[in-house]
Amino acid sequence: MAKKLIPPLLLLLLLCGCAQEKQVYQTVFLDVFDTVTTLRGYETSEEAFQQRAEQVHQELTKYHRLFDIYNDWPGGLKQVNDNAGLSPVPVEQPVLELLADCRRDCEATGGKVNVAMGSVLYLWHQAREAGLNDPANAALPDMEALREAARHTSFDTVVVDEQAGTVYLSDPAQRLDVGAIAKGWSAQRVSQLLPEGYMLNVGGNVCTRGTKPGGGKWNIAVQSPNAGEDNLCVVSLAGQSLVTSGDYQRSYTVDGKNYHHIIDPETLMPSAYWRSVSILCDDSGLADCLSTALFLLPLEEGRALAEQYGAEVMWVDESMTITQTPGFTAALRE
Repeated sequence: MAKKLIPPLLLLLLLCGCAQEKQVYQTVFLDVFDTVTTLRGYETSEEAFQQRAEQVHQELTKYHRLFDIYNDWPGGLKQVNDNAGLSPVPVEQPVLELLADCRRDCEATGGKVNVAMGSVLYLWHQAREAGLNDPANAALPDMEALREAARHTSFDTVVVDEQAGTVYLSDPAQRLDVGAIAKGWSAQRVSQLLPEGYMLNVGGNVCTRGTKPGGGKWNIAVQSPNAGEDNLCVVSLAGQSLVTSGDYQRSYTVDGKNYHHIIDPETLMPSAYWRSVSILCDDSGLADCLSTALFLLPLEEGRALAEQYGAEVMWVDESMTITQTPGFTAALRE
């Protein structure tokens, strides 16, 4: 999450007519999770859609603030980080629930998706921001500093007291960064408030609620990692989620080489297995977690992990060769 919030933009569009006297409307928010969020849905009136949109925006704003590690919000993660080694911090219930899921995901992925890596990710964040602001002097984080930060990434020192409603980082040098899962996790929670006939896209974390009126599916394009190229494919969804992680997101250049934001906990460097990984499954939070985990794993290890959760996958490697599970191929638009 970035340091500044962008003023909200609400665009309400009547796109077309449809069956059952419902019409499709669309609105866009620019002030949650530092990305473009699109809500599209079928309703009998603009007023009904606006009410849904306001509810979605309120819920996403709540999660955005709670999981923001750069701006101070009551009951949120920044306060937890700021009090590392000092005292437990009372937090809102969604923070407790997210961290419970994050602990599970850390164990399930063998530590590949570890939100307790904030101390490492912060060094990369600082280097990336400096490099983007001053490209001529862009540099990598100091490896010794990264190794020192990696000594403070154990989930064992993240003390969650659900009864007291507090979180305490017992290691003073530890920091949380939930960027690998918070967006998808929040999108899934918010999408469950919507009826069928809605699609929520939070910066590429797509959740669909059933089909369109009349049974039509939602067609979602998967972007090419190469800027300016055509989309890789279009996936047809009906009640599922689609999430992509790629090396073209949040990257910067040092000495002519691109460095992205998905950091391998073992090497402390950006992973080089894939250009992008797309996950298709029923839960956006799971898809967000798996897209990161599989980006950090070789093909067969990633395939085995995806099979455990019944997820379908598309991998794109450095040569732009595409590998898909059978279920992903079956979901492509004909």
